[in-house]
Amino acid sequence: MSIEIAREYLEKKGCADRIMEFDVSSATVELAAAAVGVEPARICKTLSFKLKDGSGVLIQVAGDARVDNKKYKAFFGEKAKMLSPEEVPEYTNHEIGGVCAFGVTRDDVRIYCDESMKRFESVFPACGSSNSAAEFTPDELFEISEAIEWIDVVKLP
Repeated sequence: MSIEIAREYLEKKGCADRIMEFDVSSATVELAAAAVGVEPARICKTLSFKLKDGSGVLIQVAGDARVDNKKYKAFFGEKAKMLSPEEVPEYTNHEIGGVCAFGVTRDDVRIYCDESMKRFESVFPACGSSNSAAEFTPDELFEISEAIEWIDVVKLP
């Protein structure tokens, strides 16, 4: 189960005690916000992409953010292509609805954090299941997820 992968990863980082599991679904930004009790923008979405060379990219973004194709192409040098639903578990170890950067084992998947999250004191990424989340400051999330760098590839409403 992928929540166990995330839990094991967060245990090694000393913060598995932050995982919250809900009796309701948190599979979408809106459902997660309702389960946690925060505004949707504070939910951290982990968006998954595939580059032309076959490698993967995970970008952790604020819940109200949308990928800006021009910014994405300027940073990565190619058009944004999201992973297919079948590819998501293969690249992330997690199913859609619980995708996070905790426990990604593929060497060819790079993890980034988007600047959109820096507006908040804390954000809530999923933890491998469609009924879980954890609270981190944006800087903690950057460190814990072993992100490569902060980037700006989204547009806000």
